[in-house]
Amino acid sequence: MPGGKAQNVTRVLAGSGVTVREAGPPDAVGGVLPGWVALPESVEEVSALLRACAGAGLATTAVGGGTKLHWGAPPERCDVLIDTCCLNEVIEYTPGDLVVRVQAGVTLEALAALLAEQGQELVCDGPFGDEATIGGMLATGATGPRAFRYGTPRDLLIGITVVLADGTIAKSGGKVVKNVAGYDLGKLFTGSYGTLGVIAEAAFRLHPVPAARAWVLARLSRDAVQRAAVRLAAAQAEPAAVELDWPDLRGPVNLAALVEGAAAGQRAHALAALLGEGAEVTGEGPEWWGEPAGSEALAEVRCLPAQVTRVLGRVAEWPGLSLRGSPVAGRFWLEGAGEGFGAAVAGLREAGARVSVLAAPYDLGLDKIDRWGEVSALPLMRRVKEQFDPGRRMSPGRFVGGI
Repeated sequence: MPGGKAQNVTRVLAGSGVTVREAGPPDAVGGVLPGWVALPESVEEVSALLRACAGAGLATTAVGGGTKLHWGAPPERCDVLIDTCCLNEVIEYTPGDLVVRVQAGVTLEALAALLAEQGQELVCDGPFGDEATIGGMLATGATGPRAFRYGTPRDLLIGITVVLADGTIAKSGGKVVKNVAGYDLGKLFTGSYGTLGVIAEAAFRLHPVPAARAWVLARLSRDAVQRAAVRLAAAQAEPAAVELDWPDLRGPVNLAALVEGAAAGQRAHALAALLGEGAEVTGEGPEWWGEPAGSEALAEVRCLPAQVTRVLGRVAEWPGLSLRGSPVAGRFWLEGAGEGFGAAVAGLREAGARVSVLAAPYDLGLDKIDRWGEVSALPLMRRVKEQFDPGRRMSPGRFVGGI
């Protein structure tokens, strides 16, 4: 950007009253380097910043802990990166009501430590939990193993405050100040990748920390996984989560089930009996639980539980890949690199699975891959984008269909 224009933009941003610095390589979003990084400290500062950006025609992208900044497509442009690290306050916590309201930059680790003092938790055990923030978790729609029993973060969300592209502050759900008519903002903004506005605050329903936990571990053949998952999901012992790890597609599948609450040990032994010989009960979960393996290329695969055998069979055609996830919920992480990854994505879609490519680095030759596949709701999503961000300044191009 020419020096004169850059100086003018700097003055515009400084006029919002928000702390601003020049961006560097670590601030890149999918390889797109912003010009500036802004660090607002309140909802009002986010609003002032977005009004300034709207007036100058600047495109913005919000970031929390940065753990998922490489997810989604690279933005068409990113002039200002909005870092929510200073939005890190717990606004209200009422243990007796099992409700907490926090700013978007609060990390899941910090919130978990606070809630644990009262024997409570926010059941959001999605990937990269220690460094991930509330805003980033909601913006990417990330979920974890215990969503099988407790629901996703979207289900636990009871109120949200967002700032729209023109600086409008909108709230919905618990303790409403202003609603955007006709929209449930919590559900709309969860999983939107920042393309509709900036999530500034959120309120959640909490749960008591379980009195006890036990795990059931087993190794199964690929063809036995779906049958075992059906038995576990229907069992009276009520597992909180069932996950698999398949690091070598030529070998057996590692299966783990989590049991929480009263008589957890007894219930875990009942589940072990359902799985048969070789299943064991332990007090600690496997190290791979709840996290992708860490490959640069990552896709989320969703299918009906009745399609698990078919999905595993198609994945097995590309032995250089790995798979983790929940056979009872039909949600998996597919990881790998090279031509096999793209071929597996296409093959799984042909088999009826819904595949979203979250990370596909350019240096692996995956930049041309179809990240989202066919999305029947795309026309509606485009109309929503047009209403919330007609100037296409909020993370343009990061989401489905280039939204």
